[in-house]
Amino acid sequence: MTTLALTELTLSHFRSHKLARISCGPLPVAIYGPNGAGKTNILEAVSLFSPGRGMRRASAEDMTRRPEALGWKITGLLQSQEQTHEIEMWSENGNPRSTKANSKPVPQNRLAELSRVLWLIPAMDRLWIEGAEGRRRFLDRMALSFFPNHAEASLTYEKTMRERNKLLKENVRDPMWYGVLETRLAETGAVIHENRVQTLDFLSKAQTQAETSFPTADLELIHSEDAMPVDSADLKDAFEASRFRDLAAGRTLVGPHRADLYGVFTAKGVPAKDCSTGEQKALLISLILANARALCAQIGAPPILLLDEVAAHLDATRRASLYAEISALGAQAWMTGTEASLFDSLSTQSMHLEVTENAGVSETKVVQLD
Repeated sequence: MTTLALTELTLSHFRSHKLARISCGPLPVAIYGPNGAGKTNILEAVSLFSPGRGMRRASAEDMTRRPEALGWKITGLLQSQEQTHEIEMWSENGNPRSTKANSKPVPQNRLAELSRVLWLIPAMDRLWIEGAEGRRRFLDRMALSFFPNHAEASLTYEKTMRERNKLLKENVRDPMWYGVLETRLAETGAVIHENRVQTLDFLSKAQTQAETSFPTADLELIHSEDAMPVDSADLKDAFEASRFRDLAAGRTLVGPHRADLYGVFTAKGVPAKDCSTGEQKALLISLILANARALCAQIGAPPILLLDEVAAHLDATRRASLYAEISALGAQAWMTGTEASLFDSLSTQSMHLEVTENAGVSETKVVQLD
């Protein structure tokens, strides 16, 4: 099995970190310290080694250290498919971040071809009981891990839909203005839908074929009545047929942006939204692990995992099971917790990093285990 891991990470004026240098192997990294010390900021930095806005979906300006606001820089050595890549990311004066791979400027979407990063953060705990947008984003992050083209398709779809919505709001009725946009929407929408469907198939197989201590979920992609067409030709026809209603609404009512992810706790046959808080958390962990196993089967290496405060929501037995599954998978998992004791059952073949805060500056220290 090949390795996918960050072995060097340097943060400069990023969030609460004025300067932090972390060296580690391709093993789990346990990060602990008091609330507000800067643990999650490290995970956010690692999440930027994948396409998108990172696990907090923050702007580049929001990531800069205050009060200096000088901009920030992140560098890392990424082991990927038996090669080492030097990745640099930075932002100055609040501008969108720039990215280099091996000293060459690259679009951020290019990182999908070099690294795969999955995360689970406390903000996702309400995934099953809040709006469909969050569930679509959750599914699309998983789809992106399997299909690097998903990012480009999604960006093109969203940009084109904004252009179409502008025409709708301005009450433009000339069909010539809509034809090109609707063709592009249909083509990219079909790609998005197919990637999502295949992703659910990968997850289903990964769950049924694995021995795990976490509950499995039956997942289904559902649509509103106005968003059923899924193939390119039918979707284009649906956009055209829906123009009158869309004009009245001032927005596009058809397409994959109207989809939702429906989940059921398999063993109980209970919808995920009706499960207890603990069961919902366990289902999320199960899906992240299934995503990681499916990726490992596809690319020959487990992805990098980011698990923020995950240990605090599990009893000692479940924590031990989680750590055992991560170790068996061979994944580099960056995990945070407030207490060192939360990681007592983690294999000694791991790195332990203590994060503290001193006068508004985060400080990191590697802790040697006895």
